[in-house]
Amino acid sequence: MSTAPDYPSARLHIAGEWRDAAGHKTAPVMNPATEEVIGTVPLATTADLDDALDAAEQGFRTWRSTPVTRRSEILHRAADLIAERAADIGRGMTLEQGKPLKEAVGEATRTADTLRWHIEDARRAYGRTIPAAPGTLLSVRREPIGPVAAFVPWNFPVGGPNRKISSALAAGCSMIIKGSEETPATAAALVACYTDAGLPAGVLNLVFGEPADVSARLIASPVTRLVAFTGSVPVGKLLAAKAGEVMKPSLMELGGHAPVIVCADADPARAARSAARAKFFNAGQVCTSPSRFLVHESRYEDFTAAFVKATEALVVGDGLDAATTMGPLANERRLAAAERLTADAVRRGATVRTGGLRADRAGYFFAPTVLTDVAADAQVMSEEPFAPLAPIVPFSDLDSALAVANSLPFGLAAYGFTDSAATAEKLSAELEAGILSINHCGGSVHEAPSGGVKDSGYGREGGPEALDSYLVTKRVSHLLAG
Repeated sequence: MSTAPDYPSARLHIAGEWRDAAGHKTAPVMNPATEEVIGTVPLATTADLDDALDAAEQGFRTWRSTPVTRRSEILHRAADLIAERAADIGRGMTLEQGKPLKEAVGEATRTADTLRWHIEDARRAYGRTIPAAPGTLLSVRREPIGPVAAFVPWNFPVGGPNRKISSALAAGCSMIIKGSEETPATAAALVACYTDAGLPAGVLNLVFGEPADVSARLIASPVTRLVAFTGSVPVGKLLAAKAGEVMKPSLMELGGHAPVIVCADADPARAARSAARAKFFNAGQVCTSPSRFLVHESRYEDFTAAFVKATEALVVGDGLDAATTMGPLANERRLAAAERLTADAVRRGATVRTGGLRADRAGYFFAPTVLTDVAADAQVMSEEPFAPLAPIVPFSDLDSALAVANSLPFGLAAYGFTDSAATAEKLSAELEAGILSINHCGGSVHEAPSGGVKDSGYGREGGPEALDSYLVTKRVSHLLAG
């Protein structure tokens, strides 16, 4: 029972119906700004998961045979509903995840635009006819892969699930999505927009549960044709291995540890302001968050001073407070990680220029933190912090900075600041990352692909490439009657 006013309930959605878990087992949902229980989330049983698989199998048959014009009408209506309900979706998101309300509402609004883009892009998933021998018609068809099992984290409670839902449904697939047990009401609100838009039963199913149990059941099932996951590298490797055991393709958007290289010819104050905005967005809980700052020694002090100034201007508090510009961390795990990484860096000689401590108040608040004099072997230089920590180190030679930037097994995002076109090209060519921003810290956009290299995963979300994982390519050779 919710103890927070206006906190929406979360239930499973299977075969077009909202329902409680068969075993009536639940887990508490916490408000990270108060550490209070605000609701519960149902935990699916094996029977619930099997029902969802049956529903997705039938839903795929229905959806793939639905004319594309009708699919488009339903999905556009869903996008309209997401936009109309953005304020309510955002409020629920802030209550259970903690981010400032303005960020939450903005996330919901962008989600509607993402869906609209993928709807129209899917209408252009063309096949082709190939010149062949006389009497033979040779063609290539692109068809939906089938039911998808998707797993999403808590950091973008509506945007994260919808990147997968929008591509899969636009391509003609059905889906079972396991939402985060920490942000269940937001996932349920998103799914409700699709169902209220007229989506046929079984096309989109929502479950929550014990992660290992849910993933094992859904991945092993012959119904599932694709595994899509966003989350940590260790869990991604585990799920990819499970998918590989049963020869199923997977889409993996995994963690990173994004370097920022500020070159000798860059404007240090402008670079610092841009980097600080991106660093502390969502309290640093973003897989593409800039998290290692490599600054040319001639710009180091000016950059650091401007970065500290921007950091100290942040207002940390409850996301429902209009004055708040950075909310709490999402859970106790992230708070403990921030404390551990900061303490380790200080033990190895780092200086805390600002922040560095847990706030003396209820909630999972950690002060936005800037560290200098950070040793190369400090854990924060090799472990993704996923927290509001910014280690800043100087470099004297760009090649050495690139070597440091590329030294980790991650390759999701990277950033560079320079006023030289030649240096910008060098950064673009040599930084090992799937997403690169020059002279700004750009986030994901629906019209262009996002994804990683190395341990940061494979496959792409966004752009025309987003449909690739959800479509199969079929060659058809037709010998005509002679």
